[in-house]
Amino acid sequence: MTPDRWRAAALAALWVQVAALIGTAAFAAWHSQDLSRYFNAAEALIAALVMAWWTTLLGRTLRAHPTPGTDGVWRALTLTFPWLTSLRGALWALTLFSVLGGATPEANPVALSALLTIWGAAIVASNAMYGGLARVSTEPLAAAPRRKLMDWLNLSAALTLGMTVLNVVPIPGFSGDPDLSTQLVYGLGGLLDLTATLLALRALQVQPVPGGEQSK
Repeated sequence: MTPDRWRAAALAALWVQVAALIGTAAFAAWHSQDLSRYFNAAEALIAALVMAWWTTLLGRTLRAHPTPGTDGVWRALTLTFPWLTSLRGALWALTLFSVLGGATPEANPVALSALLTIWGAAIVASNAMYGGLARVSTEPLAAAPRRKLMDWLNLSAALTLGMTVLNVVPIPGFSGDPDLSTQLVYGLGGLLDLTATLLALRALQVQPVPGGEQSK
């Protein structure tokens, strides 16, 4: 495939992911009956906004169009993604304190440790991915920040796969048995996230750079 086709495939997948996140927000608000639905719906909705701005900047970066720091999309992304990270971090911390407080005595401690480790790492990686593109978008062909962004995308893809499995396969004693609709929504959403991340990574890898080379 040509770089243009990789770019088109990546952007298409990312925009589908934005739509899927909006759908996930609606599903979370409608499906759950406890207070967690508001936090889950808010997280998915903010994530959709951040991903929309991130995708817009990625499209410009893949076309080697610099985005100034005064640009509205750039400012919206840089102002919003720290709030998304804070919300995700708060949900992670509440879960950690609940586990440490003995709220799930029957749950397998190894499984809980895996969940909290992968979840926490995924929050850090996604935050770095958002910030990495914000830096690259001002100088689309700068080698060092591009390599860092691709490294974070690669790590994010692996962590996304882990989170998808943990969201679909329940941990006995920690979460109740999910119904089929919940498994489908979060399972397909995770696979879409993984696909979009890998396509974005590949689009950056094959993007032409000065001298006629590719940033592999």
